[in-house]
Amino acid sequence: MDVLDAMDVEQTVQQTVNQARANLNTLTGNLALDTIVSGIITFLVCYIAIRIIKAVMARMLARATKLDAPVKNLIAKLVTTLLWALTIIIVAGAFGINATSLVAVLSVAGLALSLSVQGLLTNFFSGIMLHINKPFKEGDFVELGDKVGSVKNIGFFNTTLATLDNVSISIPNGDLTAAAVKNYSREPRRRVDLTFSASYDAPTETVKKAILEAIAMDSRILPDPAPFVRLLSYDASSIKYVTRVWVNNADYWDVYFDLNEHVRDTFAANGVEMSYEHINVHMLDK
Repeated sequence: MDVLDAMDVEQTVQQTVNQARANLNTLTGNLALDTIVSGIITFLVCYIAIRIIKAVMARMLARATKLDAPVKNLIAKLVTTLLWALTIIIVAGAFGINATSLVAVLSVAGLALSLSVQGLLTNFFSGIMLHINKPFKEGDFVELGDKVGSVKNIGFFNTTLATLDNVSISIPNGDLTAAAVKNYSREPRRRVDLTFSASYDAPTETVKKAILEAIAMDSRILPDPAPFVRLLSYDASSIKYVTRVWVNNADYWDVYFDLNEHVRDTFAANGVEMSYEHINVHMLDK
């Protein structure tokens, strides 16, 4: 009985060792010497391929003059990350690891991560589109939805504006792609539109002459297109005249305010009354 018991124990131990070896082989993908060598060679080939692809991509990005530097850096990092992810999968397969299961796990993890940061991803990809389409650049004076100001920074998640009273506003890029964008700085010239009110007693030609005199006083107003001055409407207490002049973009606000002041002076010099809202009451004697 003692001999039989010893044989049973020996068999049990041997079975346990064999099972452990089988489990180890399963976990390591039967890492024989030839498998290890094959995996190392596969890794070296992938590494060389990554170096070549990155060099070619760097030359292509250098020629892409329409892309900003942050976008180029982002593209380079994304492509590099993708290449290394593919390398891991390929090398894992060379070592005998089930690549299909690895891809499935990575896919599930990526899906869970994308759902948890959906808002950030929306802002991120919107930021990429802003860098590619370039509806505005840093320093431009823009109107983004209900926000107006100068662009201070265009990030991949937020865009920062400085308002006219120097308040910093950070706007999520996802909101910008869905909003109307007005860029007041993109074109080299801009039109100044003003409206002046004059008394019904002032002849139309006299009013127009006075406004044109005010325009002639400012050398920043461009001669082409020619200044436009016409009667706009007959209101309850005055006649309105529309005035449109073209200026260089940088001169817009200076001309806007200076022309308002000059018209007041030329109206006074030509005897034109700047009318205001009032009611005339006529008393009839009976």
